[in-house]
Amino acid sequence: MFCLCVFLQLAALERQIFDFLGFQWAPILGNFLQIIVVILGLFGTIQFRPRYIVVYTVWTALWVTWNVFIICFYLEVGGLSKETDLMTFNISMHRSWWREHGPGCIRRVVRPSAPGVLEDYSYVSVTGCIIDFQYLEVIHSAIQILLSVSSYFLLCW
Repeated sequence: MFCLCVFLQLAALERQIFDFLGFQWAPILGNFLQIIVVILGLFGTIQFRPRYIVVYTVWTALWVTWNVFIICFYLEVGGLSKETDLMTFNISMHRSWWREHGPGCIRRVVRPSAPGVLEDYSYVSVTGCIIDFQYLEVIHSAIQILLSVSSYFLLCW
């Protein structure tokens, strides 16, 4: 159980870092809660604290549901669109960090030449990606689901 919780924590921390880089506030909040609840679940298992185990069990169901939603969001299932600002709570226009920095991606910044346009405003074109960013996000969510379900069954055992 301990090794699985370590993998859960590492996966959540890795995801937290890349969500911070993309300023995606909804996943940042979810990852933070995941990190806290996994610690509580591990403590509850070691110390046999049934309340902590119940909290972990309920959170695992919510976490799996959240990751299924993220998979549906990035695959644009059921009218969802990855082009919306849903992951940033409609605060900003930031997107997934992987969109411009994925493996093999070549990022090109084009500065506007029109007068009166802000200096820092630019258009970013991305080409040559080995795997599209939405599939990287789906892979991250699938790994989270696999680890969470495995830890849940191990916890029950």
